Amino acid sequence: MTTVSIGTLSLESTEVLHNVELAYERCGKKGAPVILVCHALTGDQFAVGSAENPGWWSGLIGPGKAVDTNVFQVITFNVLGGCNGSTGPLSINPETGQPYRASFPNLTIRDMVRAEHAALKELGIFHLTAVLGGSLGGMKALEWGHLYPDFVEAILPLAVTPAYSDYGVAFNWIGIQAIENDALFKDGNYTDSSELKGFELARMAAMVTYRSGNLFDQRFRRCSNDSRFEVESYLDYQGKKLARRFDANSYLTLLKAMNTHDVSKERIEAEIFSLSFTKDLLYPSEQLIPWLQGLPNASWEIIETDFGHDGFLVEFEKWNGHIKKKLDNLVVPQLMR
Repeated sequence: MTTVSIGTLSLESTEVLHNVELAYERCGKKGAPVILVCHALTGDQFAVGSAENPGWWSGLIGPGKAVDTNVFQVITFNVLGGCNGSTGPLSINPETGQPYRASFPNLTIRDMVRAEHAALKELGIFHLTAVLGGSLGGMKALEWGHLYPDFVEAILPLAVTPAYSDYGVAFNWIGIQAIENDALFKDGNYTDSSELKGFELARMAAMVTYRSGNLFDQRFRRCSNDSRFEVESYLDYQGKKLARRFDANSYLTLLKAMNTHDVSKERIEAEIFSLSFTKDLLYPSEQLIPWLQGLPNASWEIIETDFGHDGFLVEFEKWNGHIKKKLDNLVVPQLMR
């Protein structure tokens, strides 16, 4: 695992994190124009991955793909507060010598972006061609445009809105309550996330929001097996799968950061190209497009899909051409300088 140290980070809450590290993946040729890719809630830094273990956006990024690693170098950080190598609740608090666990401070999306800005400078990168991300990653892309308009040529936020919807906050609250009221949670001092039934329930609730009702109906068709609906087995599997690979305190940290995100009153001057996906319950286009219309340098496309919010993770053939065209338009002027 590759990490970069950024030292001390002052948070919006006024708390201070020491010995901060971010884990990252870096692909493509050094010296090429840089694309920063930002992952979603339970993602990680492995957007590209390897032939044996393809990353979560390997269908979008790679040689000859929409984000062409023959043209660009691509960097993805594991988000601050995460649990895949970056400083988060599982990390050792240097003041106590013990893992932070529930004592890890509250974060904002802005804190995460400031950490990545510092990390990029440590890596010798002082300019980005674009920041590209969906969902929580789209929130970070918006914050990049707000905080560092001179550092980045353009932002490409996908499946996101300027503020998290009340519908999204509501489901996050269900997840938070399910985890924190689990008897084994022990105020965040649980033995293992995989033991938390409340964590599994939180994931099940979230899974219902990621895809449309149409897609659930098409996939499961009320089929049952051994007196159980297949959709029930599917949700059980997804809940257990996440609880085995992700930390519950990290999950809570990131949910709460998403809830507080809001740039709806900000006038972002950086160039924005956004993709919105139909049937997205969490980030509906009607909460995005009017805001974009009020910005000086914004454009967008609406992608028709039954996948809803998960549209930015699948069906690349429907929308990767938009990303490729925008990135091509950005990189040609740079190469001509």
